[in-house]
Amino acid sequence: MPQPDHVMAYAAPAEATLDQDLKDYFAKCREKIGLVPNVVQAYAARPEKLRAFIQMYGDLMLSKDSGLSKLEREMIAVVVSSVNRCYYCLVAHGQAVRELSGDPQLGEMLVMNYRVAPLPARQRAMLDFAWKLTEAPYLVDEADRAQLRAAGFSEADAFDIACVVGFFNMSNRVASAVDMMPNAEYHAKSR
Repeated sequence: MPQPDHVMAYAAPAEATLDQDLKDYFAKCREKIGLVPNVVQAYAARPEKLRAFIQMYGDLMLSKDSGLSKLEREMIAVVVSSVNRCYYCLVAHGQAVRELSGDPQLGEMLVMNYRVAPLPARQRAMLDFAWKLTEAPYLVDEADRAQLRAAGFSEADAFDIACVVGFFNMSNRVASAVDMMPNAEYHAKSR
């Protein structure tokens, strides 16, 4: 049974109506990943918010100026989305984990229950922190930060972890609020 066939519950604008910079970004998406992610199409309904989303996403998830690998950042996205049960991000970022790791089982374990994955201590500490910060942020304390340090994360790395967790908590809530659907192509990729 296929998922619902819409980008989101509200109307996404036609690409032809967008400013040139956003049309160019859509073209760049098609060139690099073969599709325009539905999250980008959805945010296009509010062009300034799309520009801010593109900027923040690029800084957090694509920057080479981080002690976190792209895979680790995608792993955080999946674990946060698992806590929040965000269908869009579980599908889209689960696919990214499968692709970056070359391991379809890892993607599935992180979606369902990251604790069953045989992870190095560093990644386990990172994901434990991401889960707690998402599920009960008011309980995060110095002991949690000390666990990140003990796993080898610098202060800058810990800040990056917190920022990725925060970004995906926001993204999950927006996706759920507007009934955003992932691109159907994600389901079959990297399996």
